[in-house]
Amino acid sequence: MHVADVDAPAPSRRRAAGQDPAKRAQILEGAKRCFLQMGFEAASMNEITAESGVSKGTLYVYFKDKSDLFSALVDAEKSAIMGQAQRELERPGTIAERLHRFGTTLIASLNSDYVIRAQRMVLAVTDRMPELAQRFYGSQTLAGNVILRDWLVARAAEGHLRIADPALAAQQFLELCGASIYKQRLFGNIDVPTAEHIDRVVAAAVDIFLGYYAVGDR
Repeated sequence: MHVADVDAPAPSRRRAAGQDPAKRAQILEGAKRCFLQMGFEAASMNEITAESGVSKGTLYVYFKDKSDLFSALVDAEKSAIMGQAQRELERPGTIAERLHRFGTTLIASLNSDYVIRAQRMVLAVTDRMPELAQRFYGSQTLAGNVILRDWLVARAAEGHLRIADPALAAQQFLELCGASIYKQRLFGNIDVPTAEHIDRVVAAAVDIFLGYYAVGDR
């Protein structure tokens, strides 16, 4: 053993500032509680700092402002929702079964209390902060219609579907799945839809969609 081996310091395991995923998740959870309790406008960075249990300096290492923090929270939630829906779409089954699982999973998540409240927060500040609305509604990387579009392209290549415009078809399917649910829910006309209600609406959406686009067996 060389002396140099003994004297050499052990490699540092400290993470660079802003690179600790556990700390980032801690801040996001605290911010989520603040936004749900107070709304986007009323929640301050001081209150988010206190709720997260971190210093203000630490908070600003990870997020430059409240809008950045809210956007990161939205991205994390969207990633979880869309990941779950995509897994249901990719599980084995007929095209009808896979579309039904995808639709029911997505509609149930998008109409949950938390997601609806988040969307209302964004709508409330859209005129003053259009960039926040664009981040919330305009992101293509975590969008259900993009996931479905790519899946439809693959099914069409296999000969199961005949679709000239997969992007339009994907959007049509999502609109059908949310019919009588999403807008009513967003504007407070109905409570959280039951699983039976979602199942019935999505089943009809699948029938309508495949009645137009399917080739042969579904």
